Amino acid sequence: MKKYILFIAIAAIAFSCSRVPITHRKQSAWESEASLAKMSDSVYRDFLSKNKLTTNKTQSDLVKKVGTNISTAITEFFKTYENGKYYTAISKYQWEFNTVEDPSANAWCMPGGKVCVYTGLLPITLDESGLAVVMGHEIAHAVAKHGNERMTQQMKAQGLGTVLSVSMSGSPAANQIFSSVYGLAGGLTLLSYSRKHETEADKIGLVFMALSGYDPNNAIGFWERMSKLSGGGQVPQLLSTHPSDEKRIADLKDWMPEAMKYYKPKS
Repeated sequence: MKKYILFIAIAAIAFSCSRVPITHRKQSAWESEASLAKMSDSVYRDFLSKNKLTTNKTQSDLVKKVGTNISTAITEFFKTYENGKYYTAISKYQWEFNTVEDPSANAWCMPGGKVCVYTGLLPITLDESGLAVVMGHEIAHAVAKHGNERMTQQMKAQGLGTVLSVSMSGSPAANQIFSSVYGLAGGLTLLSYSRKHETEADKIGLVFMALSGYDPNNAIGFWERMSKLSGGGQVPQLLSTHPSDEKRIADLKDWMPEAMKYYKPKS
């Protein structure tokens, strides 16, 4: 019986190894995306019940507009990208875009398409394209399954013996790891991604911008503005786990020709 269980665990791990769309990096993501989406929805509802949504209709409408443009464009794109291998997962996203009254320069997207933008970010994004930079980046985290990958890393740290119990939807172990990865103890103000994931989200985010009709070149100006904010010693949350400003800008410029292949200006 033990050998059978171990075989199932190893098989599950083997089949969970995949590649990130766009960058094609190999990754291991053991947790069910459906399970993560369910946990995300519960946490998202709780967060919204405890935080004030903006009453500024112009701001909230803009966030919804940009989010809808990006989600619609990438869903259509994944229908045919690599023979539609990622489309089934993306098509099940239940997208929501909300704007919270908070002075922090922050935004995030949870598995399943639950997005939140803080009002403190909007003076830095300046316009629709600037907002698309951030929302494309955050949505890229979810599509690339970075949260799932972070959870898997913690599962590995606990040992293979916990894989089956942790991977069961709603289990205490899974909920505990989910809380750790998504920073719930800190009020969900910062998702705990690695620098590798931040760089990858930058790259994929540029492509998502381009697919949505936003010029990816606008990302350079936005991240330069964010960089200036860190000069006073207060590091914005969107910059806290990312490589140096110089490296980020250099990486974006290096990736720009690839992103521009997908760019079709909005008519």
